[in-house]
Amino acid sequence: MIEIDDVSGLVDPVVIAAFEGWNDAAEAASGAVDHLLDVWDAQVVGAIDPEDFYDFQMNRPTVGTDPNGHRRLTWPSTQIAVASPPGLHRDVILVRGIEPNMRWRQFCAEILAGCDELGGRLVVTLGALLADTPHTRPIPVTGTSTELELVDRLKLEQSTYEGPTGIVGVFQDACTRLDIPAVSYWAAVPHYVAQPPCPKATLALLGQIEDLLQTSIPLGELPEDARAWERGVNELAEEDEDIAEYVRSLEESRDTAELPEASGEAIAREFERYLKRRDTE
Repeated sequence: MIEIDDVSGLVDPVVIAAFEGWNDAAEAASGAVDHLLDVWDAQVVGAIDPEDFYDFQMNRPTVGTDPNGHRRLTWPSTQIAVASPPGLHRDVILVRGIEPNMRWRQFCAEILAGCDELGGRLVVTLGALLADTPHTRPIPVTGTSTELELVDRLKLEQSTYEGPTGIVGVFQDACTRLDIPAVSYWAAVPHYVAQPPCPKATLALLGQIEDLLQTSIPLGELPEDARAWERGVNELAEEDEDIAEYVRSLEESRDTAELPEASGEAIAREFERYLKRRDTE
Protein backbone atom coordinates (compact mmCIF):
# COMPACT_ATOMS: atom_id res chain seq x y z
CA MET A 1 0.00 0.00 0.00
CA ILE A 2 1.03 3.58 -0.57
CA GLU A 3 2.66 5.19 2.47
CA ILE A 4 1.46 8.69 3.32
CA ASP A 5 3.50 11.11 5.41
CA ASP A 6 1.94 12.18 8.68
CA VAL A 7 -0.24 15.15 7.75
CA SER A 8 -2.78 16.53 10.19
CA GLY A 9 -5.30 19.33 10.22
CA LEU A 10 -6.36 19.30 6.56
CA VAL A 11 -9.67 21.12 6.17
CA ASP A 12 -12.34 19.47 3.98
CA PRO A 13 -9.79 18.61 1.26
CA VAL A 14 -10.83 18.15 -2.36
CA VAL A 15 -8.85 15.75 -4.57
CA ILE A 16 -7.74 16.95 -8.02
CA ALA A 17 -6.13 14.27 -10.21
CA ALA A 18 -4.62 13.99 -13.68
CA PHE A 19 -2.60 11.30 -15.41
CA GLU A 20 -0.30 11.39 -18.42
CA GLY A 21 -1.17 9.12 -21.31
CA TRP A 22 -4.34 8.26 -23.20
CA ASN A 23 -6.44 10.69 -21.11
CA ASP A 24 -4.10 13.66 -21.57
CA ALA A 25 -4.21 15.10 -25.09
CA ALA A 26 -1.45 17.69 -25.58
CA GLU A 27 -0.63 17.21 -21.87
CA ALA A 28 -3.36 19.73 -21.06
CA ALA A 29 -4.71 17.91 -17.98
CA SER A 30 -1.36 17.00 -16.41
CA GLY A 31 -0.23 20.55 -17.24
CA ALA A 32 -3.13 21.93 -15.18
CA VAL A 33 -2.14 19.88 -12.12
CA ASP A 34 1.53 20.80 -12.65
CA HIS A 35 0.48 24.45 -12.55
CA LEU A 36 -1.47 23.95 -9.33
CA LEU A 37 1.45 22.11 -7.73
CA ASP A 38 3.64 25.11 -8.51
CA VAL A 39 1.42 28.09 -7.68
CA TRP A 40 0.00 26.47 -4.53
CA ASP A 41 3.44 25.36 -3.30
CA ALA A 42 2.21 21.80 -2.81
CA GLN A 43 4.20 19.29 -0.77
CA VAL A 44 4.51 15.67 -1.88
CA VAL A 45 3.36 13.34 0.91
CA GLY A 46 3.25 9.97 -0.82
CA ALA A 47 4.01 8.06 -4.02
CA ILE A 48 2.96 4.77 -5.60
CA ASP A 49 5.62 2.03 -5.76
CA PRO A 50 6.19 1.90 -9.54
CA GLU A 51 7.33 -1.75 -9.52
CA ASP A 52 3.73 -2.93 -9.21
CA PHE A 53 2.16 -0.82 -11.94
CA TYR A 54 4.57 0.26 -14.68
CA ASP A 55 6.30 -1.51 -17.55
CA PHE A 56 9.72 0.16 -17.52
CA GLN A 57 10.29 -0.64 -21.19
CA MET A 58 7.28 1.55 -21.99
CA ASN A 59 7.76 4.13 -19.21
CA ARG A 60 11.50 4.18 -18.76
CA PRO A 61 13.28 5.67 -15.73
CA THR A 62 15.31 8.78 -16.43
CA VAL A 63 18.79 9.69 -15.25
CA GLY A 64 19.94 13.21 -14.51
CA THR A 65 21.75 15.52 -12.12
CA ASP A 66 20.09 16.96 -9.01
CA PRO A 67 20.61 20.55 -7.75
CA ASN A 68 23.56 19.34 -5.64
CA GLY A 69 25.34 17.92 -8.66
CA HIS A 70 24.65 14.27 -7.80
CA ARG A 71 23.52 11.79 -10.43
CA ARG A 72 20.01 10.53 -9.75
CA LEU A 73 17.71 7.92 -11.27
CA THR A 74 14.03 8.90 -11.35
CA TRP A 75 11.41 6.17 -11.71
CA PRO A 76 8.01 6.77 -13.34
CA SER A 77 5.40 7.02 -10.62
CA THR A 78 2.25 8.71 -9.36
CA GLN A 79 2.52 11.13 -6.47
CA ILE A 80 0.11 12.60 -3.95
CA ALA A 81 0.69 16.15 -2.72
CA VAL A 82 -1.18 18.50 -0.39
CA ALA A 83 -1.65 22.25 -0.60
CA SER A 84 -3.35 25.03 1.34
CA PRO A 85 -4.23 27.63 -1.34
CA PRO A 86 -4.30 31.24 -0.08
CA GLY A 87 -7.83 32.57 0.29
CA LEU A 88 -9.43 29.14 0.03
CA HIS A 89 -11.15 27.84 3.16
CA ARG A 90 -10.34 24.22 2.37
CA ASP A 91 -7.24 22.26 1.49
CA VAL A 92 -6.42 20.43 -1.73
CA ILE A 93 -4.96 16.98 -2.44
CA LEU A 94 -3.22 16.85 -5.82
CA VAL A 95 -2.64 13.53 -7.61
CA ARG A 96 -0.19 13.71 -10.52
CA GLY A 97 1.08 10.67 -12.32
CA ILE A 98 1.18 8.40 -15.34
CA GLU A 99 -1.46 5.99 -16.58
CA PRO A 100 -0.30 2.59 -15.27
CA ASN A 101 0.50 -0.34 -17.55
CA MET A 102 -1.01 -3.01 -15.28
CA ARG A 103 -3.14 -3.67 -12.18
CA TRP A 104 -5.41 -0.69 -12.74
CA ARG A 105 -7.94 -1.65 -10.07
CA GLN A 106 -5.25 -2.04 -7.42
CA PHE A 107 -3.69 1.24 -8.57
CA CYS A 108 -6.96 3.13 -8.11
CA ALA A 109 -7.64 1.43 -4.77
CA GLU A 110 -4.23 2.49 -3.41
CA ILE A 111 -4.55 6.08 -4.62
CA LEU A 112 -8.05 6.42 -3.18
CA ALA A 113 -6.97 4.83 0.11
CA GLY A 114 -4.19 7.41 0.38
CA CYS A 115 -6.62 10.24 -0.36
CA ASP A 116 -9.09 8.84 2.18
CA GLU A 117 -6.32 8.73 4.79
CA LEU A 118 -5.83 12.46 4.16
CA GLY A 119 -9.56 13.13 4.47
CA GLY A 120 -10.44 13.63 0.80
CA ARG A 121 -14.19 13.45 0.28
CA LEU A 122 -14.68 14.86 -3.25
CA VAL A 123 -12.62 13.71 -6.26
CA VAL A 124 -12.12 15.84 -9.37
CA THR A 125 -10.40 14.23 -12.35
CA LEU A 126 -9.06 16.19 -15.30
CA GLY A 127 -8.73 14.87 -18.83
CA ALA A 128 -8.20 16.10 -22.37
CA LEU A 129 -9.19 14.57 -25.70
CA LEU A 130 -8.63 15.39 -29.36
CA ALA A 131 -11.70 16.82 -31.07
CA ASP A 132 -13.01 18.65 -34.14
CA THR A 133 -12.84 22.08 -32.57
CA PRO A 134 -11.19 25.26 -33.93
CA HIS A 135 -8.18 26.68 -32.12
CA THR A 136 -9.55 30.20 -32.60
CA ARG A 137 -12.54 29.67 -30.31
CA PRO A 138 -12.72 29.02 -26.56
CA ILE A 139 -11.69 25.47 -25.67
CA PRO A 140 -14.83 23.45 -24.86
CA VAL A 141 -14.80 21.74 -21.46
CA THR A 142 -17.33 19.08 -20.55
CA GLY A 143 -18.09 18.39 -16.90
CA THR A 144 -19.68 15.08 -15.92
CA SER A 145 -20.58 13.17 -12.78
CA THR A 146 -22.44 10.03 -11.82
CA GLU A 147 -23.79 11.77 -8.71
CA LEU A 148 -27.20 13.33 -9.45
CA GLU A 149 -26.76 15.83 -6.62
CA LEU A 150 -23.48 17.04 -8.12
CA VAL A 151 -24.97 17.14 -11.62
CA ASP A 152 -27.70 19.49 -10.37
CA ARG A 153 -25.56 21.62 -8.06
CA LEU A 154 -22.62 22.10 -10.42
CA LYS A 155 -24.65 22.13 -13.67
CA LEU A 156 -22.82 19.11 -15.01
CA GLU A 157 -23.87 16.33 -17.36
CA GLN A 158 -24.37 12.62 -16.88
CA SER A 159 -21.85 10.88 -19.07
CA THR A 160 -23.32 8.95 -22.00
CA TYR A 161 -19.97 7.91 -23.49
CA GLU A 162 -19.65 4.27 -24.56
CA GLY A 163 -16.35 2.81 -25.73
CA PRO A 164 -12.74 2.32 -24.64
CA THR A 165 -11.64 4.21 -21.56
CA GLY A 166 -8.42 5.12 -19.80
CA ILE A 167 -7.31 5.35 -16.20
CA VAL A 168 -9.50 8.43 -15.62
CA GLY A 169 -12.61 6.40 -16.49
CA VAL A 170 -11.49 3.52 -14.27
CA PHE A 171 -10.67 5.95 -11.46
CA GLN A 172 -14.15 7.49 -11.74
CA ASP A 173 -15.72 4.02 -11.65
CA ALA A 174 -13.71 3.16 -8.52
CA CYS A 175 -15.08 6.30 -6.85
CA THR A 176 -18.63 5.30 -7.77
CA ARG A 177 -18.17 1.82 -6.33
CA LEU A 178 -16.88 3.30 -3.07
CA ASP A 179 -19.64 5.94 -2.92
CA ILE A 180 -17.10 8.75 -3.25
CA PRO A 181 -18.56 11.87 -4.95
CA ALA A 182 -16.60 12.45 -8.16
CA VAL A 183 -16.53 15.01 -10.96
CA SER A 184 -14.66 14.82 -14.26
CA TYR A 185 -13.72 17.76 -16.51
CA TRP A 186 -12.54 17.11 -20.07
CA ALA A 187 -11.03 19.72 -22.39
CA ALA A 188 -11.38 19.32 -26.17
CA VAL A 189 -8.03 19.94 -27.88
CA PRO A 190 -8.00 20.74 -31.64
CA HIS A 191 -6.87 17.48 -33.23
CA TYR A 192 -4.81 19.19 -35.91
CA VAL A 193 -2.48 20.66 -33.27
CA ALA A 194 -2.20 17.64 -31.00
CA GLN A 195 1.43 18.07 -30.02
CA PRO A 196 2.03 19.35 -26.47
CA PRO A 197 1.75 21.73 -24.85
CA CYS A 198 -1.67 23.31 -25.30
CA PRO A 199 -1.76 26.16 -22.75
CA LYS A 200 -5.18 27.28 -23.99
CA ALA A 201 -6.70 23.92 -22.97
CA THR A 202 -4.83 23.96 -19.66
CA LEU A 203 -6.29 27.42 -18.97
CA ALA A 204 -9.78 26.15 -19.76
CA LEU A 205 -9.44 23.33 -17.22
CA LEU A 206 -8.10 25.72 -14.58
CA GLY A 207 -11.14 27.91 -15.19
CA GLN A 208 -13.38 25.00 -14.26
CA ILE A 209 -11.40 24.42 -11.07
CA GLU A 210 -11.81 28.11 -10.22
CA ASP A 211 -15.56 27.82 -10.66
CA LEU A 212 -15.75 24.61 -8.63
CA LEU A 213 -13.70 25.93 -5.72
CA GLN A 214 -15.02 29.49 -6.05
CA THR A 215 -11.51 30.87 -5.85
CA SER A 216 -8.97 32.62 -8.05
CA ILE A 217 -5.93 30.69 -9.26
CA PRO A 218 -2.74 32.66 -10.07
CA LEU A 219 -2.19 32.11 -13.78
CA GLY A 220 1.31 33.54 -14.24
CA GLU A 221 2.48 33.33 -17.85
CA LEU A 222 -0.26 30.92 -18.97
CA PRO A 223 -2.53 33.57 -20.59
CA GLU A 224 0.34 34.94 -22.68
CA ASP A 225 1.48 31.40 -23.49
CA ALA A 226 -2.05 30.64 -24.72
CA ARG A 227 -2.10 33.74 -26.92
CA ALA A 228 1.33 32.87 -28.32
CA TRP A 229 0.14 29.31 -29.00
CA GLU A 230 -2.88 30.60 -30.91
CA ARG A 231 -0.76 33.03 -32.92
CA GLY A 232 1.62 30.19 -33.80
CA VAL A 233 -1.22 27.98 -35.01
CA ASN A 234 -2.63 30.89 -37.02
CA GLU A 235 0.72 31.27 -38.77
CA LEU A 236 0.84 27.56 -39.60
CA ALA A 237 -2.70 27.66 -40.97
CA GLU A 238 -1.88 30.67 -43.16
CA GLU A 239 0.90 28.68 -44.79
CA ASP A 240 -1.46 25.87 -45.88
CA GLU A 241 -4.70 26.81 -47.63
CA ASP A 242 -6.23 23.37 -47.01
CA ILE A 243 -5.71 23.72 -43.25
CA ALA A 244 -6.98 27.31 -43.33
CA GLU A 245 -10.15 26.21 -45.13
CA TYR A 246 -10.63 23.37 -42.66
CA VAL A 247 -10.30 25.75 -39.72
CA ARG A 248 -12.88 28.08 -41.29
CA SER A 249 -15.31 25.19 -41.66
CA LEU A 250 -14.84 24.28 -37.99
CA GLU A 251 -15.42 27.90 -36.99
CA GLU A 252 -18.66 28.04 -38.98
CA SER A 253 -19.90 24.80 -37.45
CA ARG A 254 -19.02 25.94 -33.95
CA ASP A 255 -20.59 29.38 -34.34
CA THR A 256 -23.78 27.90 -35.81
CA ALA A 257 -24.12 25.35 -33.02
CA GLU A 258 -23.66 27.79 -30.15
CA LEU A 259 -26.79 29.56 -28.98
CA PRO A 260 -26.45 33.28 -28.12
CA GLU A 261 -27.57 32.68 -24.53
CA ALA A 262 -24.92 29.97 -24.09
CA SER A 263 -22.24 32.34 -25.34
CA GLY A 264 -23.55 34.99 -22.96
CA GLU A 265 -23.27 32.62 -20.00
CA ALA A 266 -19.66 31.81 -20.95
CA ILE A 267 -18.79 35.52 -21.15
CA ALA A 268 -20.43 36.15 -17.77
CA ARG A 269 -18.47 33.32 -16.13
CA GLU A 270 -15.20 34.58 -17.56
CA PHE A 271 -15.95 38.12 -16.32
CA GLU A 272 -16.68 36.79 -12.83
CA ARG A 273 -13.31 34.99 -12.83
CA TYR A 274 -11.60 38.20 -13.91
CA LEU A 275 -13.17 40.18 -11.07
CA LYS A 276 -12.20 37.55 -8.48
CA ARG A 277 -8.63 37.44 -9.79
CA ARG A 278 -8.36 41.25 -9.75
CA ASP A 279 -9.59 41.38 -6.14
CA THR A 280 -6.86 38.96 -5.01
CA GLU A 281 -3.97 40.72 -6.78
